[in-house]
Amino acid sequence: MPNKLFRKKNILDALSESAGSNGGLKRTLSSTNLVTLGIGAIVGTGIFVVTGQAAADYAGPSLTISFLISAICCVLAGLCYAEFASMIPISGSVYSYSYVTTGELLAWFIGWDLVLEYLFACSSVAVGWSGYMLNLLEGFGIHIPQHIAASTLVYKDGWAFSGSIINFPAVFIVGVVTAFLIGGIRQSAFVNNIIVAIKVGVILLFIGFGISYIDVGNWDPYIPENVSGEFGKYGWSGILRGAGVVFFAYLGFDALSTTAQETRNPQKDMPRGILISLIICAILYISVTAVLTGIVNYKELHVDAPVAIAVDKAGEGLSWLSPFIKLGAIAGISSVILVMMLGQSRIYYAISNDGLLPKIFSKVNRRGVPYNATIFASIITGLTAGLFPLDVLSELVSIGTLMAFTIVCILIIVLRKTQPNLQRPFKTPFVPWIPLLGAGVCLLQMVSLPWGTWLRLIGWTVVGLIIYFLYGIRKSNLEKKKEKNERI
Repeated sequence: MPNKLFRKKNILDALSESAGSNGGLKRTLSSTNLVTLGIGAIVGTGIFVVTGQAAADYAGPSLTISFLISAICCVLAGLCYAEFASMIPISGSVYSYSYVTTGELLAWFIGWDLVLEYLFACSSVAVGWSGYMLNLLEGFGIHIPQHIAASTLVYKDGWAFSGSIINFPAVFIVGVVTAFLIGGIRQSAFVNNIIVAIKVGVILLFIGFGISYIDVGNWDPYIPENVSGEFGKYGWSGILRGAGVVFFAYLGFDALSTTAQETRNPQKDMPRGILISLIICAILYISVTAVLTGIVNYKELHVDAPVAIAVDKAGEGLSWLSPFIKLGAIAGISSVILVMMLGQSRIYYAISNDGLLPKIFSKVNRRGVPYNATIFASIITGLTAGLFPLDVLSELVSIGTLMAFTIVCILIIVLRKTQPNLQRPFKTPFVPWIPLLGAGVCLLQMVSLPWGTWLRLIGWTVVGLIIYFLYGIRKSNLEKKKEKNERI
């Protein structure tokens, strides 16, 4: 049994998947596509939704520091991702890297963790999209009944029914995005490019015109005093918890690594796409947070559409910008759902391709789309978005992302020791110090997250291990290869 758990996928076999037929996936993405996909995934709920809630609940105006901490952490992890993505340019992200580095059990564990990350990322963003769409429709006098416009469940010292049937707008946008994804990676990238241009333009308008409406009194105190010694409720512990909560807003570059097998020149383009999109988005996040908390007192920002509220708060001077902000947010958040759904389906595809999930998820249509994996991702994402509230979803995304980043940082050190002669088109600088620092900062942010989030992660992990030992360990391609060799 132990030999099975730690058996590794040969790196040459992994590289052969990225050549020739590419397992049915098609190489169509350019470096520009990768940067816009990165921005499309990163800039969305983090700016338009979670920024307000994290400022109100954890850090206040000092959420700018939280975003800076998360950005530094992401750059450290991003350098490690860039090395792996250029060296092993196949679908699957950290799952695939783990399989060739530490073996099957850890690969399954991180693959299952990535499923959590992308599933709850898609779902939380869809809930945020719903909030902005409802706000926009209200402006036109269109009212959607509450019983089909809010999550079925709420969490206040325990789970309870909200009285709503389902969050229908959240389910609706997941279905629309799925239709684009089924059309193929080229079509999806083209749609994403248009949406990114719109939302970045809207964000720059908000920053540029919003600066003149800042009331510096809203920044005083810049770091609100900690509440009665409660960890994570303002003060420096609040900044740290805020960094952990908003961390998932940066996971777009993680999603980029799942498209390595569909990139024309992954050795050069993947590192560029990851690092450039990350730097651009960090600047946008910090700037928007500063303007947002300057216009509106942080205590008033626990809403689903904080940027829209800030524009309304500024009064007539910015009223002309309100529909653009809401429309830009809706379009922008849509692109996040698109890229996260893309990443989620590619994770299913990669795991299925190795036999650890049913082969139905690795079937590819003539457009190079793993259509069964995409449809399955759509169904479970839509249900999750319709049933659960935003605060619970966003915290689960953060811990899943931090776990993935921690592991990829550690894997860089392991692979440098075990296979030092591999060709590395991009090399993480200052190994092992950069990876160790990246892993350390990620772990620190994980520790700062609420205990309830850890319990849900443990529960998710237990379910994943049950699936692996009941199905994956027996159906693994490596197990079948071993059985074939024994028969010979």
